[in-house]
Amino acid sequence: MPDRDGPIEAAFLPYGKQEIGDADIKAVIEALCSGWLTTGPRVSEFENAFAAHCGANEGVAVNSGTAALHCAMRAVGIRPGDEVIVPAITFAASANAALYEGGVPVFADVEPDSLLIDPVSVGMKITPKTKAIVAVDYAGQPADYDALHELVRGRGIAIIADACHAPGATYKGRKTGTLGDISCFSFHPVKHLTTCEGGMAVTDDAGMAAQMRRFRNHGIDSDHRSREASGAHAYDMTELGFNYRLPDVQCALGMAQLARLSGWVAARQRIAALYDEALADIAEVVPLKTHADRTNAHHLYVVKLAEHVDRDRAFARLRAEGIGANVHYAPVYLHSHYRKLGYAAGIAPVAEAVSKRILTLPMFPAMTAGDVARVAAALKRATA
Repeated sequence: MPDRDGPIEAAFLPYGKQEIGDADIKAVIEALCSGWLTTGPRVSEFENAFAAHCGANEGVAVNSGTAALHCAMRAVGIRPGDEVIVPAITFAASANAALYEGGVPVFADVEPDSLLIDPVSVGMKITPKTKAIVAVDYAGQPADYDALHELVRGRGIAIIADACHAPGATYKGRKTGTLGDISCFSFHPVKHLTTCEGGMAVTDDAGMAAQMRRFRNHGIDSDHRSREASGAHAYDMTELGFNYRLPDVQCALGMAQLARLSGWVAARQRIAALYDEALADIAEVVPLKTHADRTNAHHLYVVKLAEHVDRDRAFARLRAEGIGANVHYAPVYLHSHYRKLGYAAGIAPVAEAVSKRILTLPMFPAMTAGDVARVAAALKRATA
């Protein structure tokens, strides 16, 4: 197929897209008029509702998924020199959060068919310095938590679930949000629900939740609302924290969106099934595997291209046809900052090989069967 100078379709199909409806706008306006723009009642309402949706006891709302991961690192006690095992294929924040606390990211390899963290590789990376494992639910599918819990049994190693891709997914009948010591979610606009920017850490440990609430509020032991309610003015900064608070206005948006989360997950699963069918006869394209004991929330729909296909050329051809393909992700340790820290190629051979062959296809709830057919046809031409 010859390269094209421009799209053959008028409408550009992005790889991800959020829906904002009348209920969302109404909730935001009500919050704006409530007298509480931040640290007000909508924060705890959203925390409680989202934690309940996940099946967890405690929710801590913060201003990004990255902030949730950072709060989790502090809560599990990461200190300078502690090692934190992270999959090589993930967004950089999964590893950066360890760096923020002086930890040392140690990169494990991934399963070639799912790109989930490989428990065998994790087992080989554990040392006496290992303090935590970040299990990334890549693309919307939970990692193998039973295998990871078995690896850390009796060793004092925490499991932080980076579930930013996977609200609404399940592992052996258990919901994401209940699979690690702390689970972290993102509410970025391309995720399942949005607060514009935002995130949440959920846990069953009340002590860790209390610490994360202090940490998101400069390390202070109270907030403006609690002091207002008690008629007090004094507070104590018990540790060095950050301003990671999520305002009431954004929590109001999150609450309105949460009501539609289950439906959006179901829509993503329907679209993934359509993709599976549409791509079945394209030999050069293999979708990632979803394990039989899990359900996939499909934040992303990722495919592997045959070794003889030039991925970057296919990417360019799709974009020229108005298809918003993307790539998630290159191995974290190959980024320039990590190379400056001393990381080099060769750490995770499977991740390095497969990262050159993956493509992310458009995936969002409003997609139609016609959209999927359009993407599949364009991908067939792009890989021919």
